[in-house]
Amino acid sequence: MSLFRFVVPSLLAICITGSACGQASKTQSSPAEVEVPKEEREGVWQSTAGGVQVPLWPANVPLAKPDTGDQLEATGNGTGLIGGRRWRWVSYVTRPTMTIYKPKGRNTGTTMLVLPGGGFSVVATDLEGTEICDWVVQQGMTCAMLKYRVPQAWPKVDGKQQRPKVLLALKDAQRAMGLLRQRASSYGIDPHKIGVIGFSAGAYLAAAMSNTEDRTYPIADAADQQSPRPDFAIVAYTARMLDNSKGRNHLELQPWVKISAKAPPTLILHAMNDDMDDIRQPMAYALALNDAGVAVDLRVYAKGGHAFGMRPTADPITTEWPGQVKQWLHNIGLL
Repeated sequence: MSLFRFVVPSLLAICITGSACGQASKTQSSPAEVEVPKEEREGVWQSTAGGVQVPLWPANVPLAKPDTGDQLEATGNGTGLIGGRRWRWVSYVTRPTMTIYKPKGRNTGTTMLVLPGGGFSVVATDLEGTEICDWVVQQGMTCAMLKYRVPQAWPKVDGKQQRPKVLLALKDAQRAMGLLRQRASSYGIDPHKIGVIGFSAGAYLAAAMSNTEDRTYPIADAADQQSPRPDFAIVAYTARMLDNSKGRNHLELQPWVKISAKAPPTLILHAMNDDMDDIRQPMAYALALNDAGVAVDLRVYAKGGHAFGMRPTADPITTEWPGQVKQWLHNIGLL
């Protein structure tokens, strides 16, 4: 049995309590104040009603494996309640998928690729995945939820976190964007109106996708001839962007965060009292985009903590941010 079979499950045990993965950090107004027992069971994650789960990669394409190697996929729950309910995750993902949800009525042609968080240890499938898609389709958009490869640890060098040289989740996100564009006619969507919404670790992925035109893997087929850059980006309680080594009042990005003047219009959402990902994370990113001439909107609320998803709590951000997104999409001509 490999070393990862011993190490990674321990990391997941930390992750599902909330703090290690950036899910449901406990501030005074945090949505996760009640602990529930951990449950984990072997099995491939299945989509909710109305979703069609499709593989990202052809079966004959060899894929690099997550840290747990060939360990079978499993689902489980975080141990903190959010909005009075459990949140659920999937991990040990070796064959990533995207799940397509189509609007039942008006179809604007706009598509949202949803990138759940989970600290690159798990994928928060409901809180930051299917529940987001429920809202997206109600607005007349198609939704695609990404189940990307996890877990993948970010190494530390001299005590400082580094980005993996090859980030599996970014490969999967770029592949999903290419597939959506290639299959636009069959999905009934506009290939020029496909954006991303990411949460925590997923927010980092949304930013990474926004600022590069280059694929991080060899072209496999016609889908990879499409642009992997989204047409718009929504970044919610982002992580892993701020270089805080120079002190509290510096707003410099990590060396692996590259900014492009071609990044799409971006909306950033954050709570001031997020004690998992400091408010300086989105501030640094917003300022860098603005300096590059990219249209960026920043919505900041006093309270909300981290990883609130779309579940209503006493904090106004949890009920107001969907309306902010809807208005912003109207403002940029996508709804």
